[in-house]
Amino acid sequence: MAVPKNRHTKSRRDRRRSHTKLVHKNKALCEKCNTPTLPHYVCEHCGTYKGRQVIDVLKKVAKKDKQEEQQAVR
Repeated sequence: MAVPKNRHTKSRRDRRRSHTKLVHKNKALCEKCNTPTLPHYVCEHCGTYKGRQVIDVLKKVAKKDKQEEQQAVR
């Protein structure tokens, strides 16, 4: 197995690691409700994509509330 003969300096180590960092994802504002969302994704707040209603968010919330009520009864 290969073993390095000399230590690498801190600067050489850090130069190698310069590209391994966290990057913020770009956010775009929703056209309808102006909440920040990822580009090319459906808005989780209002359910629109490119100005069209894709997901009925109120229906989804009502379904979730109904399931929680059923679990609380058990």
